Parts: sequence; structure tokens; C-alpha cells
Amino acid sequence: MHPLLKVCEWLLIMVTCTVLLFTIWHLLPLNHGDTASLLLLQAMQAIGLFIVPVVAVSWLWSDEPEQWLHLTAGRATEANAWRLDGQLALLSVGIIVTAIPLINCMVAWNRMIRLPESLAGLEQMLQSFEQQAEAMLLAFMTYKNGAWWMLLVNLIVMAILPAIGEELTFRGVLQSLFRNKHVAVWVTAFVFSFVHFQFYGFFARMVLGAVLGYALVWSGRIGYSMIMHATNNTLSVLLFYLGTYVWHLPQAELDAIGTEQTWWLTLLCTPLMGGMLYLYCKRCKELQADSANQNS
Repeated sequence: MHPLLKVCEWLLIMVTCTVLLFTIWHLLPLNHGDTASLLLLQAMQAIGLFIVPVVAVSWLWSDEPEQWLHLTAGRATEANAWRLDGQLALLSVGIIVTAIPLINCMVAWNRMIRLPESLAGLEQMLQSFEQQAEAMLLAFMTYKNGAWWMLLVNLIVMAILPAIGEELTFRGVLQSLFRNKHVAVWVTAFVFSFVHFQFYGFFARMVLGAVLGYALVWSGRIGYSMIMHATNNTLSVLLFYLGTYVWHLPQAELDAIGTEQTWWLTLLCTPLMGGMLYLYCKRCKELQADSANQNS
């Protein structure tokens, strides 16, 4: 099937799932304006809008859907097909942790971008999207009396589920539709950042998407991209919780890590991140060489 036809089929399934998703949510006996209801919608969206359509198209387009989505190394029934390498998993976490100061620097730079006066209307709209996204995030992450169980709920709904669903959608499906791996990585990273509709974090999110894309290209396994994505989301949730309820720091101070007074963290962590990316790529080559020797 032609890639454009695949995209059309995929989008049709996504639209169908979205309609069913919102229909079910509206039919539930809930107060649809409160935070708990919106949090449930967030979870349903991660599953119904991202995971379910990916599972559907993988079964339609491939006889080996797990392998096609890079969930397994080889057939799903083979021994150790689902197993991930411990070193790569740890490096995946380390890469994201050390990238945080640089990401914050890119976001700070992105926020300084001003559009021409002729595009003032567009800039106001982008700022409105940003404010709405921040207000919704604040509503999700503000817990009554700092309830720890809500922290666990948010870790699942806002960190784990989006990491799985978005990686399957963008790296698992969209990135696989392009023949050139570099075009695939960067186009997917662009779309990944664009659909978040947050212009003032666009470039940082696109670079992060590219890192996630190359992590898949180098390793051949989407599990490591999921670990990176989940680490990034988990750090955001945990830092907000700790900053608000334990350290009593304003969110602006946490977002400024790596900028202003803590600029030195960016200088320290960026080379560490680069070193870990090098080790990640090197380990991938070692595993591929071991696999080739076993199969020869």
C-alpha cells in the first residue's frame, strides 16, 4: 500500500476512535468540568487516540505487528524477543536527565522569539494556546493537601501512558513511513512538536523528538525511546510535586534550571549528555555485531 493511502487509513481510524472516545466520555455520569473528569479524558485519549489506532494499523499492515512496531527483536515468539538491554536502558535515562538544563535553555530562547507586527494576531493566538496548556497542566498537577496518591495517578496518566502512546504513534508508525532515516527522524520530530500546539517550547520539543527518533534508528527498538520519553515526563511531574509541596519553590525557578544563575549546569550537563549519546550508539553497534555473529 502507498504511504499516503496508509496515512489516510490511519487518520480515518484515529478520527473514528476520537469520536467514540468523546462520546463515551460524555455519556459517563461525571462532572465533565472538574479536574478528575479531565484527567480521565487524558488517560482515555492516550489509549484511544494513540495506542488503539496504532495497534489496529500494525495488524492491518504487517504479519508481525510487534516486530513492525520495533517492540521486539525478531518474532514475538522468539526467546528474549521482548528483552531490552540494561546498559541501553540506563543510558536512556541518563541522556534525558542530563538534557534537562539544555532543554530549559532552548525553551527560554524560544520564548524570546517575537513575530513581526504584521503577525501580531498569530502571536496572540499562540500565547493563548500556551496559557491554556499551562492552566490545564496546573489544574492536573495541583493536588489537594499534596495527596501522594494523586502523584501516582499523574505519573501513570501524564508520564507513562503518553510516553507509550506517543512513541508508538510517532516513532512506531509515522517514522516508519519514510525511506530515508534522517528525513524520517526530523519530519516526525517536527510533527511531534507541532501537534502539542505549544510554540514557545517548539524547538526544544523537536530536538527531543529527534533524539527519541535516533534512539530508535540506532537500536532498532522503540522501548528505549519510550524509556526516554517516560523519563522526561516523569521528571516534569516529580519536579512540580517536589517544588510545590516539599521545597516550596515557584514553578518558574524549576523551569529556569540551566539558565540565568544556574547556566553552569548547561555547560556541565551538555557534554555529559553527548558522551552518553556516544556510548548509546556504541552499545547499539556492539549488540548488532553480537546478533550478526549469533545468526552467522
